[in-house]
Amino acid sequence: MTYRIDSEPLWKPNSATVGDTRMAIFMQATGHGRYADLWQWSVDQPETFWSTLWDFCGAVGEKGGEILVDRNKMPGTRWFPEARLNYAENLLQRRDDGDALVFWGEDKVKRRLSRAELYREVARFQQFLIAAGVGEGDRVAGFLPNLPETLIAMLAATSLGAVWSSASPDFGVQGVLDRFGQIEPKVLICVDGYWYNGKSVDCLAKNAEVVAKMPSLLKTVVVPYLNAAPEIGAIAHAVRWQEIAADATVDRQKEVIFKRLPFNHPLFIMFSSGTTGVPKCIVHCHGGVLLQHLKEHQLHSDVRPGDRLFYFTTCGWMMWNWLVSGLACGATLLLYDGSPFAGKGTVLFDLAAAEKMTHFGTSAKFIDAAAKLGLKPGTTHDLAALRAMFSTGSPLSPEGFDWVYREIKQDILLASISGGTDIVSCFVLGNPVLPVYRGEIQCRGLGMAVDVFNDAGQPVRAEKGELVCTQPFPVMPVGFWNDETGEKYQAAYFDRFSHVWCHGDFSEITEHDGVIIYGRSDATLNPGGVRIGTAEIYRQVEQLPEVLESLVIGQDWPPGKNDDVRVVLFVKLQDGHTLDAGLVERIKKQIRENATARHVPAKVVPVADIPRTKSGKIVELAVRNVVHAQPVKNLEALANPEALEYFRARPELAD
Repeated sequence: MTYRIDSEPLWKPNSATVGDTRMAIFMQATGHGRYADLWQWSVDQPETFWSTLWDFCGAVGEKGGEILVDRNKMPGTRWFPEARLNYAENLLQRRDDGDALVFWGEDKVKRRLSRAELYREVARFQQFLIAAGVGEGDRVAGFLPNLPETLIAMLAATSLGAVWSSASPDFGVQGVLDRFGQIEPKVLICVDGYWYNGKSVDCLAKNAEVVAKMPSLLKTVVVPYLNAAPEIGAIAHAVRWQEIAADATVDRQKEVIFKRLPFNHPLFIMFSSGTTGVPKCIVHCHGGVLLQHLKEHQLHSDVRPGDRLFYFTTCGWMMWNWLVSGLACGATLLLYDGSPFAGKGTVLFDLAAAEKMTHFGTSAKFIDAAAKLGLKPGTTHDLAALRAMFSTGSPLSPEGFDWVYREIKQDILLASISGGTDIVSCFVLGNPVLPVYRGEIQCRGLGMAVDVFNDAGQPVRAEKGELVCTQPFPVMPVGFWNDETGEKYQAAYFDRFSHVWCHGDFSEITEHDGVIIYGRSDATLNPGGVRIGTAEIYRQVEQLPEVLESLVIGQDWPPGKNDDVRVVLFVKLQDGHTLDAGLVERIKKQIRENATARHVPAKVVPVADIPRTKSGKIVELAVRNVVHAQPVKNLEALANPEALEYFRARPELAD
């Protein structure tokens, strides 16, 4: 079963304005009239493409002459070996009075900083870090909401060549230690608390416990968010954020120091989800992140100077890193922290209207939830400035596409995008010069030799298989922290197909040269030996008005033999509904008639909640482990680990 491929697109580029897009201008500059030809050139001639991209996107730094060394090594390729640059310098080029960022903390707090003010704040915090002994290669960690201070601290650290890493404050103590404990930061920046769905959550006791268990720390900075002067006496070697700015030794005229570094100097340490063990520490570099994000923002997203860029994200998700790079394009960042349905349930669209948002980024789950709530933002809000909407985190259903074009705006680029923390960017994404087809991601990213392989390692079209990348690209991780031999890195991406990056997404390249993601390969169902993507079932089930959300696994059946699996569907229902025999039959009928008989679950089981990671992704593998009475290795990776108990020892699954 595949999604129905529509012959007519939901959206086409406006012929009067498409020529003004950065992608169209780049195509003209490189002599390519079709995107397919441009993409082919970008993967056939990577040295020329990435060098041209550096110049076109205005990367600040010394490029050097050599572009690519050991092209045929994967991993092992070296990019721009002579280059010297600094990521933070590229984000802080502009120092005028225009908005650098606008922050909303639910409906409680609103702030804004100009580009000049942001630069001055970074200069002040950089002086603090220098005084604390932070230099090249040292780690600075943020245990923070999506605040202006988070961005300031990151820019100050990376400007010095220190390595930034962050986690959202909803992590528990062990979850933070599992991450930051591995990388041993010198400085931790944390927050006194945060708002979620109108309620305050105090973090001071948790901060004190974390700091006490991280002996590498020399300084702890507490950012006031709930209270102007939080009590920090219980937190070792702590100082309040505002005390740094008020320090008499701070030189308010001092410029930011930008240390220009080798292309592959570590910039960020990102963490894998950690649902199968202690999180992997994935190291990304200055040059790779900068070039990849410039490409994705300017070309694939058409972000231009003066645009107002938003992504609903926490600081524990890679989309925060992706968002903040928008400063390098001259965009204003719209930052939001808290529940996406705070207040009257429309706070994100309130922000979009009030701040004339041009690019709205969110998750597929948010779009599904907004549709279930019956929101009609295009009617209730002034979204005239909005040109693009991004969706990621999980596959966006065709019905999600329909809702965006019906209830938000007809003339909008809906860019379903997919990549991951592993590359802090995308393999497949949007494109302002291509049409949008229902249920499809528009294209493969420039410079990314993306393909779909069958189990034999052969490329396939209009057939499901493994999403791979067959050639090296600059934003491949430098490596994993504390993986000196590279053994873990090799095993993570290159064990399936020799010298080919295997990303772990069950995917298809369509007749439009678009891409459909059917879910994670390791969560793919295999009843009777036929592979089924979980997204195919979610798409059908969640169309029913009674179903709020769902989760599906393959249960070994018969138990203990591992001969086959049966499909088990768990459903969380809307308030006021129960899972009676009639609803079970309607769920099965919906799946049978719109997918195949193999997709129909053997069991449909009600649950009160669905477990998910901190970034909102449902965790099929953790649920599968619970159902099979196997341990879940890292509960701290989950936002609501208590929800796993709803799946344990269910009598419905015993026969």
